Amino acid sequence: MKPDTLIETTGRVVSWLILAMVVTTCTVVVLRYVFDTGAIALQESVTYMHSLVFMLGLSYALKHDGHVRVDLLYARLSGRTRVKINLLGHLSFLLPVCLVITVESFDYVARAWTVLEGSPEVSGIPAVYLLKTLIPLSALLLLAQAIAEALRAYRILRHD
Repeated sequence: MKPDTLIETTGRVVSWLILAMVVTTCTVVVLRYVFDTGAIALQESVTYMHSLVFMLGLSYALKHDGHVRVDLLYARLSGRTRVKINLLGHLSFLLPVCLVITVESFDYVARAWTVLEGSPEVSGIPAVYLLKTLIPLSALLLLAQAIAEALRAYRILRHD
């Protein structure tokens, strides 16, 4: 599967979690204020879904140019200059940051997997190790999309 296809599919799938987060949050509120009961696992599931949306949505945002950009000068530049800036930014900043996050998070995630780290709450979700796995996974997906974007920019500059 090509990185673009993987990123597109991942982004579309996790976007549905936003609706699930709304429904789950409403359920937690109703349980608490109408039925006077708590639901720790449901509350934690909102955090898990939120993490999935943001961590796995990073590469999707990059693919669709939906990331935050300081646009004081960028919008006024020519298309070719913007492509050069994007290429330089991907190679100089984004790729190294993704690599550092992937490498530096490995031991952190491995320790969580070793003990199968769970929630500190008794009735919480016993899968914190899965949540922590999103850190390097997210960085790898972002790295793949950054490489695809850099190659696309390089091809544009080469053919102009």
